[in-house]
Amino acid sequence: MQLAVHEAQDLHELAMSCVNSITNMACFMNQAQDAELKAILQKHFPQHLQDYNMKVEYLSKAAGAVTKLPVPDLQPVLQSFTQAPVAPLPVTPRTFVQQFNDREMATAYLLTLKRSGREYAWAAMEMSNPEIRSFLEDAFRMCSHHAYDVWQWMVKKGYYPLEPAAKSTLDTLGTMYQLVQEPMTIQ
Repeated sequence: MQLAVHEAQDLHELAMSCVNSITNMACFMNQAQDAELKAILQKHFPQHLQDYNMKVEYLSKAAGAVTKLPVPDLQPVLQSFTQAPVAPLPVTPRTFVQQFNDREMATAYLLTLKRSGREYAWAAMEMSNPEIRSFLEDAFRMCSHHAYDVWQWMVKKGYYPLEPAAKSTLDTLGTMYQLVQEPMTIQ
């Protein structure tokens, strides 16, 4: 498979991002104190390795990747999607750090997933090769679903705020837009 120059450059940047993510995850798995956070990282880790290996295959083999990236299902665990089970806990950046705490590791991983997801979506829009475009769409969905897992853990711990929108806000926004009536077909 011949890559266009922009495809090769995008895959290169995305592969470098994977090197960073995988290295951080390996460190975090060894340092995580919370068993649930550690389990999330361990569950996600093989998919990030496969994602990286597929990029290497696209960059190094004329035939492209031989496998399809699995996209995990969303796993909702929160009882309410608009109200946190605990109040958010304040946070202040630490300026002298020997080792990350669980909150810092989860934050770093969540922000990495969000950034990676945006990069995958952006790069997918630029791919001329349909196989690579589909792979990057799957990689976006993988990051999105992994971010959901980490986000839920953070909400449960009070590390990420979640609260329902005010009724007045919903009432205001709800009156701004009207449903489109079925358009008449032109013959």
